[in-house]
Amino acid sequence: MPRTAVPYSKLVANGHLTSPAGTTIDATLVTNGVVINGVDPERTLLRVNNTAASAKTVTVRAGAGRQSWLAGSGDYVQSVGANTGSELLGPFTSARFQQRGSTMHVDFESGFTGTITVLQLPKAGL
Repeated sequence: MPRTAVPYSKLVANGHLTSPAGTTIDATLVTNGVVINGVDPERTLLRVNNTAASAKTVTVRAGAGRQSWLAGSGDYVQSVGANTGSELLGPFTSARFQQRGSTMHVDFESGFTGTITVLQLPKAGL
Protein backbone atom coordinates (compact mmCIF):
# COMPACT_ATOMS: atom_id res chain seq x y z
CA MET A 1 0.00 0.00 0.00
CA PRO A 2 1.20 3.54 -0.67
CA ARG A 3 2.51 5.76 2.08
CA THR A 4 0.21 8.53 3.33
CA ALA A 5 1.29 12.00 2.21
CA VAL A 6 1.50 14.49 5.08
CA PRO A 7 1.75 18.15 4.01
CA TYR A 8 3.96 20.85 5.43
CA SER A 9 2.78 23.40 7.98
CA LYS A 10 4.97 26.39 7.15
CA LEU A 11 6.50 28.44 9.95
CA VAL A 12 6.44 32.17 9.22
CA ALA A 13 9.58 34.31 9.32
CA ASN A 14 9.14 37.26 11.68
CA GLY A 15 5.60 36.05 12.37
CA HIS A 16 3.75 33.16 13.90
CA LEU A 17 1.92 29.94 13.16
CA THR A 18 -0.87 28.80 15.46
CA SER A 19 0.09 25.31 16.56
CA PRO A 20 -1.41 22.93 13.96
CA ALA A 21 -3.38 19.88 15.14
CA GLY A 22 -1.28 17.50 13.05
CA THR A 23 -2.19 14.31 11.23
CA THR A 24 -3.59 11.44 13.30
CA ILE A 25 -1.30 8.42 13.55
CA ASP A 26 -3.70 5.51 13.11
CA ALA A 27 -3.39 1.88 11.99
CA THR A 28 -3.09 2.96 8.33
CA LEU A 29 -0.16 5.29 9.04
CA VAL A 30 1.52 2.64 11.19
CA THR A 31 1.10 0.01 8.45
CA ASN A 32 1.97 2.14 5.41
CA GLY A 33 4.13 4.93 6.81
CA VAL A 34 4.30 8.59 5.84
CA VAL A 35 5.75 10.32 2.80
CA ILE A 36 6.68 14.00 2.75
CA ASN A 37 6.60 15.21 -0.85
CA GLY A 38 8.70 18.08 -2.20
CA VAL A 39 10.88 17.76 0.87
CA ASP A 40 13.61 20.18 1.86
CA PRO A 41 15.20 18.09 4.66
CA GLU A 42 17.40 20.91 5.97
CA ARG A 43 14.27 22.99 6.61
CA THR A 44 12.07 20.14 7.91
CA LEU A 45 11.07 19.52 11.52
CA LEU A 46 8.77 16.74 12.69
CA ARG A 47 6.61 17.12 15.79
CA VAL A 48 5.52 13.66 16.94
CA ASN A 49 3.09 13.14 19.83
CA ASN A 50 2.49 9.71 21.35
CA THR A 51 -0.81 8.85 23.05
CA ALA A 52 -0.10 5.11 23.40
CA ALA A 53 0.19 3.64 26.91
CA SER A 54 3.87 2.82 26.35
CA ALA A 55 6.86 4.50 24.71
CA LYS A 56 6.99 3.94 20.93
CA THR A 57 9.56 4.66 18.24
CA VAL A 58 9.37 6.79 15.12
CA THR A 59 11.83 6.12 12.29
CA VAL A 60 13.05 8.49 9.61
CA ARG A 61 14.27 6.23 6.81
CA ALA A 62 17.69 6.62 5.24
CA GLY A 63 17.47 7.82 1.63
CA ALA A 64 17.98 6.05 -1.65
CA GLY A 65 19.73 7.23 -4.79
CA ARG A 66 22.90 9.09 -5.63
CA GLN A 67 21.86 12.21 -3.71
CA SER A 68 21.82 10.16 -0.49
CA TRP A 69 25.51 9.45 -0.27
CA LEU A 70 25.33 9.41 3.57
CA ALA A 71 22.44 6.90 3.66
CA GLY A 72 24.91 4.27 4.86
CA SER A 73 24.73 6.00 8.26
CA GLY A 74 21.30 4.36 8.54
CA ASP A 75 17.84 5.30 9.67
CA TYR A 76 17.19 7.75 12.49
CA VAL A 77 15.14 6.13 15.27
CA GLN A 78 13.69 8.15 18.16
CA SER A 79 11.73 6.92 21.16
CA VAL A 80 8.66 8.98 22.06
CA GLY A 81 7.49 8.75 25.68
CA ALA A 82 4.23 7.13 26.74
CA ASN A 83 0.83 8.85 27.00
CA THR A 84 1.69 12.47 26.31
CA GLY A 85 5.21 12.11 24.93
CA SER A 86 6.17 14.76 22.40
CA GLU A 87 9.37 15.04 20.39
CA LEU A 88 10.68 17.51 17.82
CA LEU A 89 12.95 15.84 15.26
CA GLY A 90 15.17 17.50 12.68
CA PRO A 91 16.21 19.40 10.70
CA PHE A 92 17.64 16.61 8.57
CA THR A 93 20.52 16.14 6.15
CA SER A 94 19.50 15.68 2.50
CA ALA A 95 22.52 13.50 1.84
CA ARG A 96 21.28 11.00 4.44
CA PHE A 97 17.46 11.11 4.35
CA GLN A 98 16.21 12.32 0.95
CA GLN A 99 14.57 9.61 -1.14
CA ARG A 100 14.37 9.57 -4.93
CA GLY A 101 11.83 12.09 -6.19
CA SER A 102 12.49 14.62 -3.38
CA THR A 103 10.57 12.74 -0.70
CA MET A 104 11.26 11.65 2.86
CA HIS A 105 9.82 8.53 4.55
CA VAL A 106 8.73 8.20 8.18
CA ASP A 107 7.57 4.98 9.88
CA PHE A 108 6.02 4.18 13.27
CA GLU A 109 6.35 1.26 15.66
CA SER A 110 3.36 -1.07 15.85
CA GLY A 111 0.75 0.26 18.28
CA PHE A 112 1.83 3.90 17.90
CA THR A 113 -1.03 6.37 18.28
CA GLY A 114 -0.95 10.14 18.38
CA THR A 115 -0.17 12.83 15.80
CA ILE A 116 2.58 13.93 13.44
CA THR A 117 3.08 17.47 12.17
CA VAL A 118 5.57 18.30 9.44
CA LEU A 119 6.92 21.82 9.96
CA GLN A 120 8.88 23.75 7.35
CA LEU A 121 11.40 26.28 8.63
CA PRO A 122 11.32 29.58 6.73
CA LYS A 123 14.29 30.96 4.87
CA ALA A 124 15.86 33.87 6.70
CA GLY A 125 14.19 37.09 5.69
CA LEU A 126 13.68 40.65 6.68
